[in-house]
Amino acid sequence: MAEKQAMDAADRVLVTHAAPEAFAPTTREMLEKLGYRIVESEDYEKSREEGGKASALLRLVDERRLAEVPDEGPSSLPIIMLTGRVGAVGADSRVVGALRRPAGVHELYRLVQQISEDTPRSTPRVPVHIPASCRTFDEDCRVVLLSLSENGCLVRSAQPLELGRRVELAFELQERGNLRLQAEVGYQLLPDFGLVFHGTTPRDRDLIRDFLTSLLQG
Repeated sequence: MAEKQAMDAADRVLVTHAAPEAFAPTTREMLEKLGYRIVESEDYEKSREEGGKASALLRLVDERRLAEVPDEGPSSLPIIMLTGRVGAVGADSRVVGALRRPAGVHELYRLVQQISEDTPRSTPRVPVHIPASCRTFDEDCRVVLLSLSENGCLVRSAQPLELGRRVELAFELQERGNLRLQAEVGYQLLPDFGLVFHGTTPRDRDLIRDFLTSLLQG
């Protein structure tokens, strides 16, 4: 009963028809930390049969198990196929995307976002609490990073930041060194400000990605 209630309450359910080996290590755990609840197909169907309000965004299906997925016509859930090097083949209209096994978290997250979210995010944004220095022209102010992705961050500042203003953001990632990034104040999410990174080097992106992965795995 508790499992069914948890499933009913989940906002973003992904139904899986694939063995654990179809996913890269920690992919499922990391997706759940990003807000996606992964439910085995047997549990999902059982909840529906028992009158639960189970709903899902899509199905993650190993190509070798496609035949077991019920065809519900227009109400069928979209399918992300977990497949080999060739990719998805055939004319099954339910298949809207494909990833090579074992599916990694970054690729799967990006694809799920593109298929299911109205405003898809290409890279995960993870909650953090990192002191930083924000420089606008010749003035420095102290801010705190509240969330971070490869493409930008959300900061809290005691001083107002002007929308559209270019800034230089400097902060340290634990045991990975210092970053000094160019950014633009892109939006306001009261009382905080969203910064969009510009001209980020591959080295900086790799450092951020590695740091975020370590947080999700922890």
